[in-house]
Amino acid sequence: MQTLDLAGTEGRTDGRIKSLLWPSIETGTDVDYIGVQGYWVCAFVAAVSFVFMFLQGRPLLAATFLLFYYFGGVGVRERDLFAAAIVFGAYALDTLISLTILIFVSPWGMLVMRVIFTALLLSNLRATWIAANWQPSSEQAAFPARQGGSWSDVLADLWPAFIWPKVRIVYYIFSSGVVLISLLGIAVLVLRVSGYMPH
Repeated sequence: MQTLDLAGTEGRTDGRIKSLLWPSIETGTDVDYIGVQGYWVCAFVAAVSFVFMFLQGRPLLAATFLLFYYFGGVGVRERDLFAAAIVFGAYALDTLISLTILIFVSPWGMLVMRVIFTALLLSNLRATWIAANWQPSSEQAAFPARQGGSWSDVLADLWPAFIWPKVRIVYYIFSSGVVLISLLGIAVLVLRVSGYMPH
């Protein structure tokens, strides 16, 4: 057991649902798990956003938001608070707009799904905040070794550690630009709806 380092391996503190909705951190394994979980939530949001925007005939916007949410997930995996905050903020704002302006146009199932994704991204933000500031001085603070045994391990463990240091600054600039352009678009939409700007 000692040879395989199985004796020192800590299990997760929370169950799957609790760690998804309201995670707590007591060990390095918890920190690692919520990072992986946050990565997959953002990757799923990226894929769903891409499909819906592409089917609406907006391939450039679909590709932009695919990159925005996916690399935000890579940042979440690496415990980057900015990435977690901007992904949550952008999705929450888009959901709020969908709920207030498009409520009569969008199917209810779509709006419910957006609210669920927003809640999951809020949980990601909270978990990333806790993980980024978690630094106990004990043996439990050790993070588990990152694995590469399966394609999901490579995507969620090895790839983010490799790519995030190389794209972090570019992502900060790119994501800030995406949010700024989105806010300008929302302002134009509000002005048009309120009658202050011609259609």
